[in-house]
Amino acid sequence: MALILEKHKMPEQDPQVRARNFQEVALGYDEETAVAEANRCLTCKNPQCRTGCPVDINIPAFISKIKERDYDSAIDIIKESSSLPAVCGRVCPQENQCEKHCVLSHKGESVAIGRLERFVADYQLDKNEEVKPIQFAPDAQKVAVVGAGPAGLTCAGDLARKGYKVTIFEALHVAGGVLSYGIPEFRLPKDKIVKREVENLQKMGVTIEVDSIVGRLYTVDELMDELGFDAVFVGTGAGLPHFMNIPGENLNGVYSSNEFLTRCNLMKAYDFPNHATPIRIGKKVAVVGGGNVAMDAARTSLRLGADKVYIVYRRSEAELPARAEEVHHAKEEGIDFKLLNNPVEILGDENGWVKALKCIRMELGEPDASGRRRPVAIEGSEFELDVDTVIMAIGNGPNPIVASTTPGMDTNKRGNIVADEETGATTKEGVFAGGDIVTGAATVILAMGAGKKAAAAIDEYLKAKK
Repeated sequence: MALILEKHKMPEQDPQVRARNFQEVALGYDEETAVAEANRCLTCKNPQCRTGCPVDINIPAFISKIKERDYDSAIDIIKESSSLPAVCGRVCPQENQCEKHCVLSHKGESVAIGRLERFVADYQLDKNEEVKPIQFAPDAQKVAVVGAGPAGLTCAGDLARKGYKVTIFEALHVAGGVLSYGIPEFRLPKDKIVKREVENLQKMGVTIEVDSIVGRLYTVDELMDELGFDAVFVGTGAGLPHFMNIPGENLNGVYSSNEFLTRCNLMKAYDFPNHATPIRIGKKVAVVGGGNVAMDAARTSLRLGADKVYIVYRRSEAELPARAEEVHHAKEEGIDFKLLNNPVEILGDENGWVKALKCIRMELGEPDASGRRRPVAIEGSEFELDVDTVIMAIGNGPNPIVASTTPGMDTNKRGNIVADEETGATTKEGVFAGGDIVTGAATVILAMGAGKKAAAAIDEYLKAKK
């Protein structure tokens, strides 16, 4: 059979239509396309794709099952390693992970591993099978998980399957972490995907306590000493927004990407007045930053009714940290990329509202510590961008609430919890941590990988303790 060097295209909503609605952009493969794409896999004797997967999914095995149209076995293979396949199939940066190592990518495009994962995950969700509850032993040990994001959900699921009684404590009123508050509906449908994945964990036997802020309601020590948990996993993410500290950031019409996306996604401001959270979006919006969060904020602004949306980023397109797919979708939808520009001031009108973003043009100099060429300001090149809303999407840091109330648990100078890379063990006995609270803001799948490693380490720790 001749090699097919291009992936089968993902069916998508028309860009002009989707730019004004919140329905999912990518529509998913049908069965025939999925089988045809699976048949592109070379079933290598020494597969490299698996080396790029942070949760070590047996990729060749699940793809082989798709070739045989045995989708039940395909999803079983994925679920041996991943608790959230329908999420990962949608939002993982496969092009930098499994697909990057695919042997086919040396000659053409890699196998569409992420799209195939989504296909079998959606196949199982559509079947709506009953999840069997775990029968816990009467003397089962108890583990507390702090934070119901990707790291916490993964850790909880793995531990429950190992026979531990797990309770997740989530600060917000809905579980999911960044899956619920950060990633927009048009990339990750909440009711169809996130809510159902969380419910499946609960049906297995994981308890989820929402509106429960560890560090205020209970400390980590109280969870262990008073509530009887044998170990604690901290997966509280990176939810503290960064700002540039330039003049005008306190004007009306300036948002952090966190506040903006949380209002829209978690509080469902996009569906106002059916939901009670309003959100004000101007006619001309500047989003500062070049990552996936910046793309999400820009594309959300468009869907909320903005006439013009700019991405303002201080480096060139080659250095954009966002996924290529997200940049492509943003361009298709009409987002205007103002590259090699850096904000220096936000200008306001007499009523304290944003009226313009003052920027300076940049050029790329020598590489910095990140390996990317350092942006250097071009003297005298300032100009004003006529906007009435500015969204800062330049990264997030760790909320200090858990670390500051947990004596004996060390943090680094950025405020991230210090934890062993392989086990998640912190400097406090019985307490483990993983995901963005340890690494700083990263990807969903890396957080899941950390949750998975920590679950294995907690299992070993508790067996030894018993």
